[in-house]
Amino acid sequence: MPVTIDAGDVIAGLAFLLSGYATWQTVSFNKKQKSLVESQERLNNLLLQKENEGAVKEKSADLGASFIKLGSSKYRLKIWNKGSATARNVRIEFPEGNDVVSDSEVSNKFPLESLERHQSVELIAAVHMQTKRKLVIRLTWEDDAETHNEKLSYPTL
Repeated sequence: MPVTIDAGDVIAGLAFLLSGYATWQTVSFNKKQKSLVESQERLNNLLLQKENEGAVKEKSADLGASFIKLGSSKYRLKIWNKGSATARNVRIEFPEGNDVVSDSEVSNKFPLESLERHQSVELIAAVHMQTKRKLVIRLTWEDDAETHNEKLSYPTL
């Protein structure tokens, strides 16, 4: 039996090859599109996470403490808020003892009802030769982000 190939068979074979090529292109395109969708999902999740962190940061106060020198021998302990929100019910403690700021100075000013953004409070510091050069201060406060915030600060002379 002789096999004869006519024009219709050639056209059908070419159509079959073209169909296989188109299927292969579609599969590879779908893989690329799937990876792009996954990449876009990861970027969207990162963007949402960044937005949430920004929202929390906008509601957070950030307190700190440092010594400032006034003149040749006068010092102040400055407690400040560099956060975006108001700190409420600000309290100060000295875990390793306090020989710099008088107890009456602390009790007169703390607990502080509120410490606005970029606002500060200064406490008179009595510095002498036996004063430790590094003081440990625990600051606790409330803000719109959390009801209990705590930070250890290490101001040095």
